[in-house]
Amino acid sequence: MVLFFGIILTSCDSDIDTGEFVVGSDNLSVNNRVILIDTATVEVSTINFDSLVTSGQSRILLGTYNDPIFGKVTSDSYFQLSSSSYNLQTTSSDTEGANYVFDSIRMVLLPDKYYYGDTTQVQSISVHRLLQKVKQNAENDDNFYNNSSLNYDPVSLGSTSFTSKPIRQDSVFVKLDDAFGDAFFQKLKKREIVTTEEFVEYFKGLVIRSTSANSSGVMGYQITSMLQLYYSKQVTDSKTSILKEFTIDDVSKQFNRVSLDRTGTIIKDLPGTTERLSSNLTENKSFIQSGTGLACRIDFPNIKELKYITQKGAIIDAQLIIRPVNNTYSKTYPLVDSLNIYVADQLNRLSGTLNSASGSAIYATLNKASDEFGENIGYSIPLGTFMQNEMTKQSDSRSALILTIPTISKGVERVVLGNQKNTGNKVQLKIYYISY
Repeated sequence: MVLFFGIILTSCDSDIDTGEFVVGSDNLSVNNRVILIDTATVEVSTINFDSLVTSGQSRILLGTYNDPIFGKVTSDSYFQLSSSSYNLQTTSSDTEGANYVFDSIRMVLLPDKYYYGDTTQVQSISVHRLLQKVKQNAENDDNFYNNSSLNYDPVSLGSTSFTSKPIRQDSVFVKLDDAFGDAFFQKLKKREIVTTEEFVEYFKGLVIRSTSANSSGVMGYQITSMLQLYYSKQVTDSKTSILKEFTIDDVSKQFNRVSLDRTGTIIKDLPGTTERLSSNLTENKSFIQSGTGLACRIDFPNIKELKYITQKGAIIDAQLIIRPVNNTYSKTYPLVDSLNIYVADQLNRLSGTLNSASGSAIYATLNKASDEFGENIGYSIPLGTFMQNEMTKQSDSRSALILTIPTISKGVERVVLGNQKNTGNKVQLKIYYISY
């Protein structure tokens, strides 16, 4: 549909700022027209960023959930521990520590209020000792990614099953193996470990694995979660309990491995990172998911043709509404309030965020006002500046938009979006073009 709107100009001696594009006063007259174009082609597809940086995010992300649309999501967490001191008790006059005896050792996980999915089901986790240091082998890259992993002892140090209560923030306690704890304690007692380097050489770190078979939720835990070593000092008939804690002091030495098993889903054949899966092949839907790297790509293949509508003209405004598909979101899988938007080339390489004419980042914001059929719910994106620049670009190259969830590296939220053929949840593009 193309609609024409006549405009009346009350000033002829100043430039007119239409919000996204400034039209000089010399080019304005009472014969100017604003044309509404809402039939431009919008191509929607799904892409996959196979490497997301998950180190340095200050969140331990654990859990498994079987998503009815995306597949099975699992998050395990790897980290290195340390302490401010490796003395058992620096204020003690018992320098030899002859009267110190080991009591117990445990891992304490402190929830950070983040959760996704159904947390009412039982979750199971298992703690394992790392066999290699939390250190990248790649040159010039100290990051760890959602697909990174380290070798670990398959024999568990301890495990537990629990029903999470993220709002109450109940801590999760995992009792660890006494033999491991006592051996660790003896190293400290005999002063065989006195520096962080010696500590890391002996105890390289831990991985906490999600071992739930039927769990449907993922939870976040604070980076201040800790390993607690309890020991006692025996003096005659009395016994004094002492606690020593080991924490994650370097957040770059903690990362989450987030995997997605897409077997049997409509996105099972997702191509490599430089390609895209058309929404025409996935039931007219595109898919976004944090943690696993799924993102929505939007192309405007015919944007350059608009400059031939009239001899002189410009795009003064444009609005894209992209809608989540009905029945793909719920209280268990809620919609996120906004989406990040990036500009990319044909190989999905990002050049930066989508910005307004003033240079500030633009976000896709969710309209939550629902009608009977949910048709009003959608993400709104102002595109005037972007569309004008694309239309007037001298080169033949075209830029695309990439939509991601803000917590792309530290969560597992997801969104399903419709394309132009999707029944009831069509993407809609309105372009306002002025001829002068």
